[in-house]
Amino acid sequence: MKVLMLNGSPHEKGCTYTALAEVAGELNQAGIETEIMHVGGGTVHGCMGCGACGKLGKCIYSDDKVNEAVEKMRQSDGLIVGSPVHYASAGGAITSFLDRFFYSGSSAAAHKPGAAVASARRAGTTATWNQVNKYFGLMQMPIITSRYWNMVHGTNPDEVKQDLEGMQVMQILGNNM
Repeated sequence: MKVLMLNGSPHEKGCTYTALAEVAGELNQAGIETEIMHVGGGTVHGCMGCGACGKLGKCIYSDDKVNEAVEKMRQSDGLIVGSPVHYASAGGAITSFLDRFFYSGSSAAAHKPGAAVASARRAGTTATWNQVNKYFGLMQMPIITSRYWNMVHGTNPDEVKQDLEGMQVMQILGNNM
């Protein structure tokens, strides 16, 4: 089994990565392979709604990681999406990425379990978590939760690690996935 994890933060090894790595540790202990794919570090095109992906089987834009992620999703059994909070919602790059990922690769993700992870300094995590979960609902993906909302708080990875409740939520999320 394999779980693909999308890191939507512009910071490859930042707070969002720290949360995803905690989940990955639990999955790996259970014998489940994980891959954390950093997708938030470059320019990501927004979806134009052109519908060409329906004919081509992939998005027309090939200069970012959307098509690569869809192919990795075809080989995966589950998906976890990590997003930082920017202005009380999911970051712009991950939002554009997910719009195209799910529009062009819906068959790769449909019916596979999915989980959202939100990372913030203080506020906006529940709105971000809700926003990302809506993609899973549209794809008929069972949404995996923890015993609390899947979120961590901190301004840097060390502060996230000090969020003991948030890290425990990530561990339980890994076990539930």
